[in-house]
Formats: sequence, C-alpha cells, structure tokens
Amino acid sequence: MDTAALDAWMLDHRVKGMPGGIAPFPIGAIGERRWNVLREDLPLPLAVLKESALDHNGGWMRRFLDRSGAAIAPHGKTTMSPELFGRQLADGAWGITVATVQQLQVARDFGVRRVVLANQLIGRQAIRYAFEELKRDPRFDFYCLVDSTDNVARLAAAAREVRVGRPLQVLLEGGFRGGRTGCRDLASALTVARAVKAADPFLCLRGVEGFEGLLQGETPAAAAAAVGGFLDFLVEIAAACESEGLFGPETIILSAGGSAFYDLVTARFAAAGLAREFLVVTRSGCYLTHDSGMYRTAFAELRERSPDTDALGPGLVPALEVWAYVQSRPEPEKVLLTLGKRDVSYDDMPVPLQWHRPGETGRPRPVPAGHLVTGLNDQHCHMTVPPASPLAVGDMVGFGISHPCLTFDKWQAICIVDDDYTVTSAIRTFF
Repeated sequence: MDTAALDAWMLDHRVKGMPGGIAPFPIGAIGERRWNVLREDLPLPLAVLKESALDHNGGWMRRFLDRSGAAIAPHGKTTMSPELFGRQLADGAWGITVATVQQLQVARDFGVRRVVLANQLIGRQAIRYAFEELKRDPRFDFYCLVDSTDNVARLAAAAREVRVGRPLQVLLEGGFRGGRTGCRDLASALTVARAVKAADPFLCLRGVEGFEGLLQGETPAAAAAAVGGFLDFLVEIAAACESEGLFGPETIILSAGGSAFYDLVTARFAAAGLAREFLVVTRSGCYLTHDSGMYRTAFAELRERSPDTDALGPGLVPALEVWAYVQSRPEPEKVLLTLGKRDVSYDDMPVPLQWHRPGETGRPRPVPAGHLVTGLNDQHCHMTVPPASPLAVGDMVGFGISHPCLTFDKWQAICIVDDDYTVTSAIRTFF
C-alpha cells in the first residue's frame, strides 16, 4: 500500500477534534505537537485510538489465524482508514474486504491489490469502474459475489465488451430465509454456479461465501447452532459445485465470518472435506479496535464456546474511546455531557469507563459503579449517576463504544494516543 500521500492531508480547526485558531498543518506531523488529551490540548468530544490496544489486537488475531490455518480479509468498511488497512496488511492480512464501490475506490487509490467486494457488483458505474481497474492493473486481484442468473448475465455481458484478458472472479453467495442476499437453497445456488461456468472465459467461479452475522437465537448456544447450520449449508454448496466441476482451476475459497463467529467459521470450513485445495478466508473487521459493547459480549461468548482460544493470551481489548466533558449537573442523579449521536454509535449506549479532572496529575480513574448512559441527543449525552458521584462540571469522561463501524464514520480524523493519552499520530477516514 501507498499511504504516503495521506501524511500531507491538511488538518485545521474545521476538522472535528482540532483546536481552534491553529494554522493548517499536515496530518503526518501531528505527533510532533505532543498534544495530550488529559491536558486539554484538544477540544472535546474527541475520538481516540489507543496504540497499545491496536498492537495487542493485531497480535492476538495473528496468533488465532496461525492456529486455525485461515486467512483474513478484514472488512474495510469498519474503519475506512487506509492507514489501518496498511496496518492490517502488514500484519499479514490476505486482502481487504469492502461493501460498496466507493469503498473499493478508496482501497484502490491507496494501492490495495487484493479486494473482496462482499456484495453484488451491480449498476453501470460500479461495473464500469471494476472492469476498468482490472484492465488497468494486471496485478489487481478482485472478487465479487453473485446470487442470481440475472446478475451473472450482466457481468458476463460487461466482461465480453471490455475484454480484460482474464475472467472476473466471483464467489457464489449462500443466504438464509429472512437474511440479506444469497441463494436460499442448493438448487438455486447450483443454477447460478452453472450460469457462471457457462460464461467461461469471461467469468470464473472461485468459491462460496456467506454472512452469518445476522443469525440469532434465544441463547448464545442456539445462535451458535444456527450459525453452524448455515456454515454447513455453504459447505454443501461448495461440495456440490466441486462435484460438478464448476469451480475454476485455482484454489477454492470458502469465506464468511463477521466479527462475532469467526471461530465457528474457521473450524467448520477447515473440516469442509473438499477434494481440491481450498483456502478459508474470514472477514472480521472489528477485531482491530474491538469495543466495549456488542463485540465485547460476542468475544466473551466466543471464549465460552472455544475455550482453547485462551491459550492465545489475553483477549481482544477496546482501542476506540470517545471523550467528553461534564457540562451540567442539573439534578442530583443526572449529568449532561458534550457527546451525542453526531459523535458516537448508539446501537447500544456508550459505556463510561474512566474520568479525569483537568489540572490533576496521574492517569484517569475508573468511573464508579452506578453511572449509566440513558440517552443521546444530537450533541448531548444523558447519564444517570449516584447522588454521591464525584463528577463535576468540567470533568472529562472517557467512554467505550459499541459497534465501531458507526463511530468511525462520524470522524474525518482520529488521533492515535499512547497510554498517557499523548497524541502520537492520526488516521484519516473516507466515508
């Protein structure tokens, strides 16, 4: 990847999180300023990433993949940060996954060579761009999904017209009733796979794919059972395609895995029993930053059902925090803070983790029990507190978040900090 151009992107006070009145300067030089969050060198609210947590999580996932024998193409939509894409690729990621053509364009602009579009490639402009990139760069290794003969026909027609000189690589998507895209049964999946085969040499079936993250159950065990059944269905599709000779000559790809069930994905796919060589590719995007909500819970459930992961060392830790000021204590048991829906995801409410009183020395203190975020407005956070809460107007509170994807998209630039909250660098996002 080539992220050098990002270092020259200019920051000024119009970028959320930057101090007022500063002269524009390149983001690559932000670490030279030695700004410190707890010293109030930056305005709040402020999203930060902890460098030590990013390093820890990257190392944990490398060990998980080494043990499982799988590869990872992390979902870039989580962060939409080329700097973090580069970190993941340097950690050994097989490629980067995207969901839209805009995300594909960002990845390509910064030199990502292998991209999985975990979606249908559809629409004139999207198809045009993908084929132009394939023709422009012979090293571009691109995959997209198909789940209908209509889409196969459109892609084949475009491929015949453009004549890239190599086939468009597609993954056959399996789905489930009530879910998102994907073939719902084996018969329809084979119909699509045969259509891809008939479009040779313009299209090539490289593997089978699905997304299990929407499956639920009344208990964690029930959810895991539903996921396991779906993964078995994907393996059934792959076995049937293999028996009919519908795959291209290269290594077969089996891919699934959001950020909740990648242990099940890697284990079930590893035991697929295909006759030919195959590669398991999981796509967790949230492992790098983790969170303090939904993925914290999901990871605890992962460790329950896969206790051997404990041998990999301490598990994933939250890297992403959003800090805000206490701006009002209008009632004994109510605090208002300078944080809202414009700043943080709200699938689940933010979790108050630690607090700091400006002017005091030392690291932040844990927020005592009984502090609970009850609601968010655009720019306000409502928190219920015990009457004896130590929080006072002007104090700083650091929040953990739930679902990192929907926090990243609210910030153009996010500071990376050390464990003392000194800014060492920053990332740029492209949403």
